[in-house]
Amino acid sequence: MRLRTWLLAPFALTLLISGCAHFAPPPAKSEAAASSKSRFSQQGKASFYAHKHHGRRTANGERHDQHAMVAAHPSLPFGTRVRVTNLQNQKQVIVRINDRGPFVRGRIIDLSRAAAEGVGMIDKGIARVRIETLE
Repeated sequence: MRLRTWLLAPFALTLLISGCAHFAPPPAKSEAAASSKSRFSQQGKASFYAHKHHGRRTANGERHDQHAMVAAHPSLPFGTRVRVTNLQNQKQVIVRINDRGPFVRGRIIDLSRAAAEGVGMIDKGIARVRIETLE
């Protein structure tokens, strides 16, 4: 009997110590939302989706619509609304992130055809832009 008690003592001590440990609760939903909606700004090159992507599935599962104001970004959460400003002509559009990309070095965002037309970059195919998240 004493041997069994002696063998259970370390187990009981471990349970006692782990019960005293403090684990912080996850942030409240409003706090998490507030931190993820902090302003984000980036400058770089934008490109736009080729016609062949129209109707294909995007990374968030919806079908790409070249006539919608949508875009691909490597890391911004899906659903994030972003203001895109063409730095050459100051034209702006607001797009919703629904895909991942672009996968070309030096580019920061891939715009739908409608968004690319809105910022006036269809002829050149690539434009220097600033992107800013909206709250």
